[in-house]
Amino acid sequence: MRCHSVVQLLKSRFPDSPIDLVSNTLCAPLADYMPGIRQAIIADLPRRRFALAKQIRLANRLKREGYGMAVILPRTWKSALPAFFAGIPERTGFIGEGRLFLLNDVRLGERKLPRMVDRYAALALPPGAKPREHWPAPVLKVPAAEVAAWRSRRGLSEKRRPVVALAPGAVGPAKRWGGAAYADLARRLDAEGVEVWVLGGPDENGVAARIAGGSDARNLTGRDLRDAIFALASASAVVSNDSGLLHVAAALGTPSIGIFGPTSPWHWAPLNPLAATIETTSVLDCRPCHKPVCRLKHHRCMRDIAPEQVLAATRRALAAAPAAAE
Repeated sequence: MRCHSVVQLLKSRFPDSPIDLVSNTLCAPLADYMPGIRQAIIADLPRRRFALAKQIRLANRLKREGYGMAVILPRTWKSALPAFFAGIPERTGFIGEGRLFLLNDVRLGERKLPRMVDRYAALALPPGAKPREHWPAPVLKVPAAEVAAWRSRRGLSEKRRPVVALAPGAVGPAKRWGGAAYADLARRLDAEGVEVWVLGGPDENGVAARIAGGSDARNLTGRDLRDAIFALASASAVVSNDSGLLHVAAALGTPSIGIFGPTSPWHWAPLNPLAATIETTSVLDCRPCHKPVCRLKHHRCMRDIAPEQVLAATRRALAAAPAAAE
């Protein structure tokens, strides 16, 4: 989602030029709903292997498109290869892993930029431009007809009561609020007449089943990110760990409650405003550690967040939603 800030900055510089994204299969559906993007070019390149044949295939595809400029966001050496092999005239990126001969618009100062969004967005500015204090917030626009068709396909009734979508997944166990806590929240929302959907990929199917087991919550996990996009666009509010789905929900404008344990909201929360940011009230010297696994094994930054705290924030978001929609 942070890439859409880059897209908006590039569009302001080059309003008449089409902008495409190179994406993996998982994230490609996002491009269909990002204003300013023409298409996503899918390239499932492995992270830990060189995969020269795949690099060359991607380079040939890029060459056929005749691009004049490539903005290379990752700092790895191999991420700059396809644009170099394709002969794209202007190749912009941070120096990263010794990429001087692969780039011809080499930027310095990456480590002075504290957040990923600062580093990404700075590459969309002209050479020598100073980074901004505020960047354009990502936006996703999903046609209402597509959402309605999705609800019909999934057998979801027309909205008669509020819907809260839960996103219990995250990269690394330290960033996940416990499945038992989400299940407690789901039961309480269900008892208050709120419809609950649990979202995520295949890896979240097990925890989603446990969350839904004690209530009437729907397990909507699956392999297609488009399902999650439609669900988040349709929901009245979202409760999510610090994960990609939190950024998707915020970009859609759905009131979103973000739960942050080992990570700092200033560093990793969406640029879009959140309905609430949930953090532990316990004083922990180890936080934020920004680690995917709790090194001290106590995981208190998440375990000390009570379901009542999240429930109260969700109630407030639901109460404010009708006023916000008017």
